[in-house]
Amino acid sequence: MAEEIKETEKMVEVIGVRFKESGKTYYFEPNGNKAKITDSVVVETSRGLEFGKVACENKQVPESELVPPLRPVVRIATEEDKKLYEQIKKKEADALRICQNKIASHELEMKLVEAEYTFDSSKLTFYFTADGRIDFRDLVKDLAGTFKTRIELRQIGIRDETKFMGGLGICGRPFCCSTFLPDFCQVSIKMAKEQNLSLNSSKISGACGRLMCCLRFEHESYVQEIKLTPAVGSCVRTSDGTGDVVETSPLTGFIKVKINENVRTYHRDDVSIVSKPKENKSKDDEE
Repeated sequence: MAEEIKETEKMVEVIGVRFKESGKTYYFEPNGNKAKITDSVVVETSRGLEFGKVACENKQVPESELVPPLRPVVRIATEEDKKLYEQIKKKEADALRICQNKIASHELEMKLVEAEYTFDSSKLTFYFTADGRIDFRDLVKDLAGTFKTRIELRQIGIRDETKFMGGLGICGRPFCCSTFLPDFCQVSIKMAKEQNLSLNSSKISGACGRLMCCLRFEHESYVQEIKLTPAVGSCVRTSDGTGDVVETSPLTGFIKVKINENVRTYHRDDVSIVSKPKENKSKDDEE
């Protein structure tokens, strides 16, 4: 039986653009522009004109990977565009200060995090955190009268706040979320357990108060190595006799086995499993 020949999927030329250092990469129609990684560009978005950095040079991608409509790159940023972008950043700092004062005057229980103008200054967005719902209708009217542009107030979560603010983690490096992570990944306490980390919340939580994103980085490696390593409580046969596994180090492959009250170290390849421990899965292990 002859194999069916699948029709080749249509390829589309795009340029990848990022608006924040750790933000997502969005695809745009080149519109005749040839971009380099060192370039900045002005693009058309649903919010208006935006200034971004080229994260991916001109390339072909399958049409199925694109989210329509594919908006165009207006131009490669000029020196005037770059100067205007710096001016906008200064305007955002002023807008943040003014909005903080108005929040205080309206006596609203909200914490302002960031102000963001579109590149054409047609819209000004304020990001804030709050414990519950906030009635900020009067505040929006006040801000619109002050800045003479469209105003949006957007409530964000504590992880987003940390991403905006930035800082140093307990490792001494800048937060992953504010440097290179485009999305927040799901992290569970099970990942900390599998990596033999202390379950003390102060040691495995980030500045946002949630489990650290980096717990996920080595998770897949640990999962694979754990499958190859006898679990704690297993009965194994060694060159010195049969004993119980009391400690494991999946990444190195070494295990500690208790034989007749003596604890000795072996490599997992040098032992054979006699019996496995009974599983005792708790709710905390579930992702």
